[in-house]
Amino acid sequence: MMINLKNLTISKARGHLIKGDFKAVELAQSYLDRIEETDQDINAYLEIFSDVLSQAESADRKIAKKEGGLLSGIPLAIKDNILIKGRKCSASSKILADYVAPYDSTVARKLKDTGAVFLGRTNMDEFAMGGSTENSAFGPTKNPHDLSRVPGGSSGGSAAAVASGEALASLGSDTGGSVRQPASFCGVVGLKPTYGSVSRYGLIAMGSSLDQIGPITKTAADAEIIFNAIKGKDIMDSTTIETADLKTADSKNIRIGVPTGFVENEGIDEAVLKNFNDSLEKFKSMGYEVKDINLPNVKYSLAVYYTIMPAEVSSNMARFDGMRYGLHISGKNLIDDYFLTREAGLGKEVRRRIILGAYVLSSGYYDAYYNKANFVRTLIKNDYAEAFRNVDIIATPTAPSPAFKIGEKSDNPLEMYLSDMFTTPANIAGIPAISLPSGFKAGAKNLPLGIQLMSNYGREDILFGAGKDFLGE
Repeated sequence: MMINLKNLTISKARGHLIKGDFKAVELAQSYLDRIEETDQDINAYLEIFSDVLSQAESADRKIAKKEGGLLSGIPLAIKDNILIKGRKCSASSKILADYVAPYDSTVARKLKDTGAVFLGRTNMDEFAMGGSTENSAFGPTKNPHDLSRVPGGSSGGSAAAVASGEALASLGSDTGGSVRQPASFCGVVGLKPTYGSVSRYGLIAMGSSLDQIGPITKTAADAEIIFNAIKGKDIMDSTTIETADLKTADSKNIRIGVPTGFVENEGIDEAVLKNFNDSLEKFKSMGYEVKDINLPNVKYSLAVYYTIMPAEVSSNMARFDGMRYGLHISGKNLIDDYFLTREAGLGKEVRRRIILGAYVLSSGYYDAYYNKANFVRTLIKNDYAEAFRNVDIIATPTAPSPAFKIGEKSDNPLEMYLSDMFTTPANIAGIPAISLPSGFKAGAKNLPLGIQLMSNYGREDILFGAGKDFLGE
């Protein structure tokens, strides 16, 4: 049969593979053909793996023996900061351009066990630092809906690959919105799981108390399939938690809280606000209760995030000194080696965040900035805990605007950082959040918009249920 990549989902592909309508090899070849046709314009991938078809052949054997899992034979794209043994993993940085992973990340191992097919590694903002995928050392990724615009970041390559039909689904990492914001910009689904529900072992760290690996998919059901495949406690990551196997929650008696004072911010695009209100009306029409709530400290989330995150960045980036792995440039002495290597190997945004982090951790400023940010972080967590006593979901737009033009915000970091205003709170609180495609901003080209839903710790099932209702799955 002809394989229609546009309408294909994991669930549908799985059904076709089981029935024998097509083989995993044929499916993989269809995606390789699509990548060859379109990716020269989009630049979603940094590398297409040379053994894709042999991976697919192995998956076909598993399917024939009724082995593997729901992802057997499913072609996935993997963000370039997630280690896969024997493959390059550069975090889109010159300093790791030729680094080859010596071991599998936990998520890669789990996906291999199910029989998933890895198509390649996707472009990203260098070391996941950015919201546009313009900070890659290997050139920007472009939005499939408008090649003059960014796909979002830092998981822009992963989102663009799914949106353009170059992968059936993908993995990204989310520190302050890096799965959800590009999902919104590209018109796909992006999930940031509960902190600790998915192992970070083998993820190149950015902000260790904030990072989470999550799926980017076409549907909420597909996001649920991947989440269930990669979640769980891991002895290699002490922050992981036991995750309950919950049935997808139904919409009966689900209450949605809207922090209206936070949402109706002067920085939000009018089309985004209208689309958000229309989306709430859609939920109401499906039987959801929508009510106003107050999150008094959530307005400080962006300031808290851009204090804690750079502090953790400065610590995590200390290992990239040219001595142990990656780029090395020899100087007059050891200190000179460090300076020359990091100057040549690290981009402007990475250096900016290292400097900011070193500053807020320095003597005399630690208490004034870093400690105070952690104190306010606790207040924000408490606000969410209190809100979830009265509602099941908290809704906001995913981003304050649709995708912006490439280069539009490059010279104004503060304006770029404001793109994270709705996504950072979930990382600060550690709660799960999902971005669902909610429509388009009309114009010369229709630009995708997204609605973000957040739930209490470990209640991804509520998000999946609401997502399926909203998208009509």
